[in-house]
Amino acid sequence: MPVFQLSKKIVFPSVRLSEPNGILAVGGDLSPERIIEAYRNGIFPWYSEGDPIIWWSPDPRFAVKPGDVKVSKTMRQVLRRDTFRFTADTCFEHVMRQCSLPRKHERGTWINEDMIEAYTQLHSMGIAHSVEAWHGDELAGGLYGISLGRMFFGESMFTRVPNASKAAFITLAGSLEMLNFDLIDCQVYTSHLESLGAADYDREYFLSVLSGSLEKETLSGNWGNLGVLKKMSDPD
Repeated sequence: MPVFQLSKKIVFPSVRLSEPNGILAVGGDLSPERIIEAYRNGIFPWYSEGDPIIWWSPDPRFAVKPGDVKVSKTMRQVLRRDTFRFTADTCFEHVMRQCSLPRKHERGTWINEDMIEAYTQLHSMGIAHSVEAWHGDELAGGLYGISLGRMFFGESMFTRVPNASKAAFITLAGSLEMLNFDLIDCQVYTSHLESLGAADYDREYFLSVLSGSLEKETLSGNWGNLGVLKKMSDPD
């Protein structure tokens, strides 16, 4: 099955034509219009520095329902002790740059300057959001992603203080549950997200949930100003 080469026209082939590894197409650009169109169709960009832009739609899709996020005994204690203070959309680009730093045993990153510029532009449009976990005055961890309808497409997370990214993710999930979000898209498997309750979903099911979610209002704008994050006083 061929990998499609995108043109200047902002249109994607059916995700059902993707390769077994999830690759659907290459090329195009990272304009806000193309990225939004991609997410609306269950597609996301993911590529290494120096490579053409690669667009993916894996089957199965790794995701979690906000109400299904697992909170361990340790994390319940962390949240009850107010170890971290949480904010939203206070330093989006900085969160992206922290996420772009290579992890242990990794040589590079897919969050390159073009990606940072593109998603920062989406942030300025009120579509991309960050959640920050602070330990005192230090940015201890965080995550970022895109929100369309009642779907949150998680992109990446980082931790500088133990449990910071987990705490940010759990806090976000609890808030999104209260706002009737349908899914948090995690894209592909990681053991870290599996420990938080993420699981494989059949792509057809994911697309059906996405379709219904896109019919609902998008909470665009600065999530900090909108009060999206709610304090979880007694997480389950």
